[in-house]
Amino acid sequence: MQYLHTMVRVSDLEESLYFYCDLLGMIEISRKESEKGRFTLVFLAAPEDELAARENRTPMLELTHNWDPETYQGGRNFGHLAYRVNDIYALCERLQAGGVTINRPPRDGHMAFVKSPDGISVELLQAGEPLAPKAPWNEMENHGTW
Repeated sequence: MQYLHTMVRVSDLEESLYFYCDLLGMIEISRKESEKGRFTLVFLAAPEDELAARENRTPMLELTHNWDPETYQGGRNFGHLAYRVNDIYALCERLQAGGVTINRPPRDGHMAFVKSPDGISVELLQAGEPLAPKAPWNEMENHGTW
């Protein structure tokens, strides 16, 4: 068995690309638009997975945007996406500066949770050993569900 990709439906493709690419740092690998099916598929990869994604089409995140308006609820029911990151504090600072609420701050220098524009929980895990606790993160409370 080989992991290929995870698909999440998104209601606003541009807003989602801003979140996943501009803020989280993922890279767009490919895009497919289907006029007949009225959808767009965008495949993304984490920077460290870019080469594998381009060569083997795995591991990736597939954003599915259906052109006809739909309301997506219950993103929490999906569970969450998880990514290993090089500097959890720097990434959380960039996300927060971009208007993203840090639902579970990285108080321990190891783990944080945020949500995509469509309510999908995204877990961020520090690569290697946890970073030393650092203000203001070590003093922040949780916000909402994660």
